[in-house]
Amino acid sequence: MGKMTLDRILQTQGFGTRKWCGELVADGEVCISGQVITDSRMPIETAGLVFTVFGEPWLYREHVYIALNKPAGFECSRKASHHPGVLTILPEQFARRDVQPVGRLDHDTTGLLLMSDDGPFIHAQSSPRRHVPKVYQATTHDPVTPELLAGLLSGVKLHDEPAPLAASTCRAVDAHLIEIVLEQGKYHQVKRMLAAAGNHCVALRRTQIGGLRLDQLGLAEGEWCYLDDAQLALLKPD
Repeated sequence: MGKMTLDRILQTQGFGTRKWCGELVADGEVCISGQVITDSRMPIETAGLVFTVFGEPWLYREHVYIALNKPAGFECSRKASHHPGVLTILPEQFARRDVQPVGRLDHDTTGLLLMSDDGPFIHAQSSPRRHVPKVYQATTHDPVTPELLAGLLSGVKLHDEPAPLAASTCRAVDAHLIEIVLEQGKYHQVKRMLAAAGNHCVALRRTQIGGLRLDQLGLAEGEWCYLDDAQLALLKPD
């Protein structure tokens, strides 16, 4: 990582323009190791750097990798139109450093959502060529039947798709709940597949991406956390 001036460090972490960050330092609002720093041009080693702004501690991160337990009613868009955007759930610094959702969940879909400001990571995670399995729990309008599960596993034809799409695995959890695993990531795929198979999705929740399980993160709806290297490794295809 190397050294960087303090105003530039604050800028990369989403605290505002470089000028604003310089003023923040000059006003004595930034501390390192308990010491107030007022020289914004001071070179600082970024590796392992912990600083405080307005008394709140921050760890310097070249990039952020975030897991959010998305609630219903939020759009996965930086420019939300009909509902609040998921970025409004996070501290405002993340929007300034261009954190974006990795893929999308519908506004009424809940569960595991990845977010990052690392472009190559976002592209790699969003690429259908990686075949990373995603696990969903879908609540159905009509009771789950063996015929419904068989149809989802064998493949259903969707409008505008050249070939039938099939679930990797699919099982009944209870009379109106199925767990379905997909690798394709098509638009509204779970909902459209259930409709094509003769049922209707009334609620949808993503519980797992690759080997990263939402229940192991301990996040209530609306809560988020940073992902460490071990957790990021779980996102890689087998």
